[in-house]
Amino acid sequence: MMMRIKILLPAALLCSLFITCDNLAQTPRDHKTAIKKMVLPVLPAADQVPLYLDYLKGKNIGMLINQTSVIGPKKVPVVDSLLKLGVTVKKIFGPEHGIRGNAANGATINDSTDPVTGLPAISLYGKHFKPTPEDLKGINLMIFDVQDVGTRFYTYISTLHYVMQACAENNIELVILDRPNPNGYFVDGPVLDTAFRSFVGMHTIPVVHGMTIAEYAQMINGEGWLKNKVQCKLKIFKVANYTHDKPYILPVNPSPNLNSAQSILLYPHICFFEGTNISLGRGTQQPFQLLGSPLLKDKYPFSFKPVSIPGMSDNPPLKDQVCYGISLKDYNTDTLRQQKKLNLAWLISFHKAYPDKEHFFIAYFNKLAGTDVLKKQIIAGKSEAEIRESWEPALSNFKAIRSKYLLYK
Repeated sequence: MMMRIKILLPAALLCSLFITCDNLAQTPRDHKTAIKKMVLPVLPAADQVPLYLDYLKGKNIGMLINQTSVIGPKKVPVVDSLLKLGVTVKKIFGPEHGIRGNAANGATINDSTDPVTGLPAISLYGKHFKPTPEDLKGINLMIFDVQDVGTRFYTYISTLHYVMQACAENNIELVILDRPNPNGYFVDGPVLDTAFRSFVGMHTIPVVHGMTIAEYAQMINGEGWLKNKVQCKLKIFKVANYTHDKPYILPVNPSPNLNSAQSILLYPHICFFEGTNISLGRGTQQPFQLLGSPLLKDKYPFSFKPVSIPGMSDNPPLKDQVCYGISLKDYNTDTLRQQKKLNLAWLISFHKAYPDKEHFFIAYFNKLAGTDVLKKQIIAGKSEAEIRESWEPALSNFKAIRSKYLLYK
């Protein structure tokens, strides 16, 4: 049975709507069209401080945050702002890449003291993924505020799962300050086969889920995905003026190698290459925008060389080797928005061009794909249309389930 969740609408938005409607009735006709076309800015929940400040006061708070947890155009860290406003924050918790977002992908992060706030900083990407009862001691409210990018293998939703599990088991309410999903405009890909469950794929969802963190949290509760089907008590503060189709440029890079709007929009389509012997630009300033291999020298004229970049790509694949392939730095991502589906052409074409096909894939590929079928299909030379057909009916079934938990159009 789904838990009832109180959703608070942005007070600023309600106020603006009343003002607009009031003025519209008294506005000359030639101005009415302009008002109707007025586009209100997308406001993450964290930016709407008056909406949630009173709710936080008087409570001992833990915060799951990282470098994306900021407020407004000046990008003030949420934790700094709340401390100045008299909110009692006891501990902060960090996901992959750490609280400051400066740890390389996959790097183990230890507990520490945050040098800026002096607060205990608990790593949820070190000795454990799930907060322990000791970690939560003295906390009676948790806040989750990190920027996701909308794919199954981006690990912040796995951290969300474990935070919800710990909060449910320790009777702690979880506040979610919701943020837009920059890839929320489509849903696509193979649905996870539970035989391939891992930290880069925990739930039976497709590669691209098309949900915000708050919507996804409702799905975790509603579908009984927490251990023993426990329910996490949620308080959700919504994004203002947001729809899934609305483009959104992130104000802060969500992780070291997603360092541009281009890389974020390409990420769902080319992250599959992490499970191959093709470099996708880690070790360059254009990660997730370049594809190549030393073995493709005779196939592609474009080249690049991955090198060690501390805190971004300490030891990138194919380090110090000249790779030949393609650059997607100037690829028109509007094409992706129009098609609203994963682009498999790059993966298929690179497999065809790779001379050592026996070693094109590595074991990690099946974890990313969430199935062993996609790899077999590409090896067998299946077309993109044939591959897509195999994703049904699971993909359509997921879309029907997803519709129950959406907070935005």
